[in-house]
Amino acid sequence: GELFFMSAFATAFLTEKITYSGRELAPHWVSGKRNAFGSALVAFCGPCMVATEELVDLEDSRVGATIQAREMLHFLGENFSETLELAIARQRLFAAIVLDALRSASPAAERLRLSREGDDIYWEAPAGRKKMSVSIVTVSPVSTLFHFALNIDAEGAPVAAAGLNDLGVAPEAFAREILGLWATEISAQEIARAKVLPR
Repeated sequence: GELFFMSAFATAFLTEKITYSGRELAPHWVSGKRNAFGSALVAFCGPCMVATEELVDLEDSRVGATIQAREMLHFLGENFSETLELAIARQRLFAAIVLDALRSASPAAERLRLSREGDDIYWEAPAGRKKMSVSIVTVSPVSTLFHFALNIDAEGAPVAAAGLNDLGVAPEAFAREILGLWATEISAQEIARAKVLPR
């Protein structure tokens, strides 16, 4: 008979405004927002203010860095079945998917000005290179945790930065597109793992 693959990765767009402080990068925060257990990715809009003591990145923490912006589009994920190494690889893939979607959503003149380095996305603005995103992956006793955020309004950022407003990209519609693309990607990976014969 015909084979059917059943695979689904949970995603949700949270309509409430949430100020991201770094404390949200914690086990079961995503589950609490979805009122459901399991691996998932959520997106939401809100300001960002991560104090030095809340930074997970030791390199940033040791130099007293902070992360802030007036408004960002945040993606926060938790996965209960992957290693830290796989989570880091998927973080880079997520950034690549965001870059492709940004290029498609941006005016033609800006598409070639967007680039990715590792998990960071940059825009070569007329006034110089500007950082558009922040991201980190970490591990908890029960899961891996992932935060990726794009500036919407980059005012207040401690580095030269730009946001979705500068590119004329609508945050919520863009968020929903990324959530769909990521759900498709993770489900396809799970199917690829399940359909092969051992050798």
